[in-house]
Amino acid sequence: MLMNSMSNSRRQVLRAGLAAAGAGILQACGSSTTTVPKVTSTTQPNTAKTGDNLLRVFASSGYGESSSRSDLGLQRLYNAGFVVTNQQACFRRYQRFAGSDLERIADLQDVASGRVATPKVLMGFRGGYGAMRLLPHIDWVNLGNRMREKGTLLYGFSDVTAIQLALLAKSGVPSFAGPMLYSEFAKPQPSTYTLQSFVDNSTNPNMMVSVSDIQSREVSADGLFWGGNLSVLSALAGSPYMPNIDGGILFLEDVGEQPYRIERMLQTLYLAGVLGRQKAIVLGNFRMGSVRDVYDASYTLNSVIQTVSRVAKVPVLTGFPFGHITNKTTFPLGAHAQLRPSSNGGYQVRFSDYPVLSANSLNLNTLLPQPAFLDSGLGDRAPVGSDAISDDSGDAE
Repeated sequence: MLMNSMSNSRRQVLRAGLAAAGAGILQACGSSTTTVPKVTSTTQPNTAKTGDNLLRVFASSGYGESSSRSDLGLQRLYNAGFVVTNQQACFRRYQRFAGSDLERIADLQDVASGRVATPKVLMGFRGGYGAMRLLPHIDWVNLGNRMREKGTLLYGFSDVTAIQLALLAKSGVPSFAGPMLYSEFAKPQPSTYTLQSFVDNSTNPNMMVSVSDIQSREVSADGLFWGGNLSVLSALAGSPYMPNIDGGILFLEDVGEQPYRIERMLQTLYLAGVLGRQKAIVLGNFRMGSVRDVYDASYTLNSVIQTVSRVAKVPVLTGFPFGHITNKTTFPLGAHAQLRPSSNGGYQVRFSDYPVLSANSLNLNTLLPQPAFLDSGLGDRAPVGSDAISDDSGDAE
């Protein structure tokens, strides 16, 4: 539902995207328990929809509690030059999900079937739970072929990991670990670090991520950089939607889990034959904070890392700047990577072979927050450290 206080121009923008997306999806896919905003005949320019600024929202998991927050995220993406379609996905709710299974399937299957134009961007709405229910009902091969032809960038993390893994397993198409519409773009005060990384790394065909945290050993490895949320990976182990990667670099992150639960999920991946076939394991931020093992407080994440590295005979690196945290680095999953030690005891990961956005066709710098203290002469405050806690902890598995 659109806010009554929204300006006329903003209301027209949001309604325009709904018309462009087509109201027929809801009729074809069942109904949700919330009312979708009214569609008008006003449309955004059709000429833009075949270019590099067509963005389609997909809501595979949880719903958004605040319609005004969804409005804000949509407005920011529109201001950045995107033609945003399938906006009704932001306002749906069925039980705990962002729409019925059929509605959420259609978010992606309509692209796979050619019912709607293949967008340049497929933007995840938020995490939570629900993506696994959709996996058998999407034509991943066709979806991947259309995305590859268009050079589509798919963004997500948390529960959206299930979508990203299925896409990689079935079609070999990479995606991006990065901000989602409700989780980041719709924040009242989004992270400058996160949005700057989104702008820079989405348009850079040769990005590099540097980690300054001192590691216990030096590691050099080349391979496919893949993975995502640990809970989702372990849940997909043994299924046809788990990528079969030999000699890769496995990235993992999670939130709110005690050390023994993290080890249990890692042991699941080890017993399924996943860990032992990797050249290295890279851990993001697990946001441990005050989380302690209830039986033995000395049994920490570091204890888990040492055990798993020894059992799987694979080096484990830590400190990669991504997870359920405020400051996230946007980077590709399913792309080739070179991992090298750095002179300060940390490491660097250089990525290649992934799609990018055309900066010339967009106004991405409008996404960056303006300095909050500019008028007072204090200037903008530096970004909080990469372990800052996200206010979207509902994305935890």
